Amino acid sequence: MRRSKVARLTAGAAGLLALSLFTAACGGGSDEAGNFPKAPNGDKKEITIGWVSGWDEDLVATHLWKKVLESKGYTVKLQNLEAAPLYQGMAKGDIDLYLDTWLPVTHADYWKQHQDDLEDIGVWYDKAKLTIAVPNYMKDVNSIADLKGKGGELNGEIVGIEPGAGLTRVTEDEAIPKYGLKDEYKLTKSSTPAMLTELKRATEKKKPIVVTLWRPHWAYSKFPVKDLQDPQGAMGATEKVHTTAREGFSKDFPKLAGWLKKFKMNDEDLGTLEDTVINKYGKGKEAQGTEEWMKENPDFVKQMTS
Repeated sequence: MRRSKVARLTAGAAGLLALSLFTAACGGGSDEAGNFPKAPNGDKKEITIGWVSGWDEDLVATHLWKKVLESKGYTVKLQNLEAAPLYQGMAKGDIDLYLDTWLPVTHADYWKQHQDDLEDIGVWYDKAKLTIAVPNYMKDVNSIADLKGKGGELNGEIVGIEPGAGLTRVTEDEAIPKYGLKDEYKLTKSSTPAMLTELKRATEKKKPIVVTLWRPHWAYSKFPVKDLQDPQGAMGATEKVHTTAREGFSKDFPKLAGWLKKFKMNDEDLGTLEDTVINKYGKGKEAQGTEEWMKENPDFVKQMTS
């Protein structure tokens, strides 16, 4: 069911309340005098990493770095927020680090608004792409333009994800108008898990469905889906996933900043990590899934902090 404007505002307010309570309890930002507990390597010991639900590369990369940093003597706190309050918290200095900033399209609005109070640490994945996808068996639908005239077959619905996601904005504000789909389709906004459940249900029964998706994502190896061609470029060009941080991060965490600048993941590394953490172990067992992947990939883990 499509969320109303009131519901979106309520969700945003709840996120800001959660952030303010977290900040009051834990504090944040750079200590100008450097009077803070230190990790064995001299970095600030305590670090808060923000992450956004529904973005699987964010989930697994965040938990991977949490495990690695804890093994190096850091105290790591994870804070789950929607994108808008996360960027606000990072700009205020309450969130130290975010591993899933997509540029130049998806998170452009947040970056433009807060970039003076943030640091761009570097790119760790360079093949990111927002997409609209359908099952492979929909042979006559190969472009977003092909959706026109098929609204009845698809119940007039493009199955989307979270209301505050950049993918949601691009689909609603760019793709639907540019391809003349506004009178025929509505974008359903709920959550990434709900979208994936719908995709799973439809593909198991070989029914037509159209969803918003993105690369990298394990869904491409799990379900028989294909990206629709986008000749008008409505979904944006290929993007890069950046590690971003609050202003002063590199000063407080010089060693970690150096590690993050060198951090890279390819499709195979990221795909196996997502598959292990999300599909094999699932929600609530991210730590166990991450630990298993680390044991199976010791060379990769070692070079993260070399």
